[in-house]
Amino acid sequence: MRLLFLFFTSLITHLINAQNFTEIEKKILLGGDTTTMLRVIPLTEAAGKEALRNISKDIAFNDPLLPLLKNRMLKSVLDSNHRGVGIAAPQVGINRNLIWVQRFDKPGQPFEFFINPKITWRSALLIKGPEGDLSFEERGDVIRNYAIMVSYTDMKGQQHLEMLEEFTAIIFQHETDHLSGTLLTDRIKEQEAKKYEAFQPVRAKALLKEQVN
Repeated sequence: MRLLFLFFTSLITHLINAQNFTEIEKKILLGGDTTTMLRVIPLTEAAGKEALRNISKDIAFNDPLLPLLKNRMLKSVLDSNHRGVGIAAPQVGINRNLIWVQRFDKPGQPFEFFINPKITWRSALLIKGPEGDLSFEERGDVIRNYAIMVSYTDMKGQQHLEMLEEFTAIIFQHETDHLSGTLLTDRIKEQEAKKYEAFQPVRAKALLKEQVN
């Protein structure tokens, strides 16, 4: 019941707050050859730092330029010179709640596009693993929730509520962190002050739970 309440709350919030692209965002989207990928802006650049540290906003699913951004972002994450398993709109300089995530939990491991994604529930069980980022060189082990419940909109405007686990859930958490201006380095730093204990091994990974003093 609580999950349904959170889902409908998220839906109402989306309908109220969703906006179209600004003129500045349109300039980025329509810049250069629109059949090519959008450049991933490094954190070391002022524009990259600003976009990666700002809070992103919801976008209207029927904005006429959304299909263009969707396609150009996918080309960015599939770039053979720097391929990733996910990408968020702030990484290409657009602070909108949009992400691509590779679905390792589905046959063929396809990439899927999420509009205005939200995490509505997180498992108490945690999992630790290595992470990297398309926007900067730092790497490290990050502790994430093993399973999450997510809500999002698709390109037809339909709302979805879905449970994700393991690596797909980790990617989703990483990319939605970008939407709130949070980087994996921030997660590593905040987790240094916490204590965890082993739960049980699952598929050669170690499940953890935070110690309660």
